[in-house]
Amino acid sequence: MADDKHILGLYRNGDKNQAFNLLVREYGERLYWHIRRLVVSHEDADDLLQNTYIKIWNSLDTFREDARLFTWLYRIATNEALTFLHRRQIVGFLSFEGMGAYFEKKLKQDDFFSGDQLQMALHKAISKLPPKQKVVFCMRYFEERKYEEIAEVLDTSVGSLKASYHHAYNKVVEDMKNSMGV
Repeated sequence: MADDKHILGLYRNGDKNQAFNLLVREYGERLYWHIRRLVVSHEDADDLLQNTYIKIWNSLDTFREDARLFTWLYRIATNEALTFLHRRQIVGFLSFEGMGAYFEKKLKQDDFFSGDQLQMALHKAISKLPPKQKVVFCMRYFEERKYEEIAEVLDTSVGSLKASYHHAYNKVVEDMKNSMGV
């Protein structure tokens, strides 16, 4: 397991390819699943992960180490996902297709999703959340990130994150109760 100082040291000493390979090996799977939980589709997540890697590669030399490398990488990945969701929201609005319906369709068509009815209801409920609430919910619920870590990634206060998570959680629970007939 490579640490951030080792990765950055390799990069700054001119061994950029090895540093980047270590970075991908160390963070790639976590970044993929972070993005995937937000955008649902494997194909979309894969594309956004590639875009994230391109942005990381193009700007790693400007990383000032004010934050941890993890935080910086997750911020880039989160911004890529939010930009995608925003574009999808505009397209959905223009085509009169709701975001929830779009993501439900993508999830049902996804060969990589093997969940049961309860998992489908959970993901469907999450897909209806506003993008920022969705990020907070996924990072807290699935990734079990501390509020302080999420605050660093999203550059916001812990208090507002707690409120956002609380609202998102209540919306998800309510939506799941309705869809499961409870």
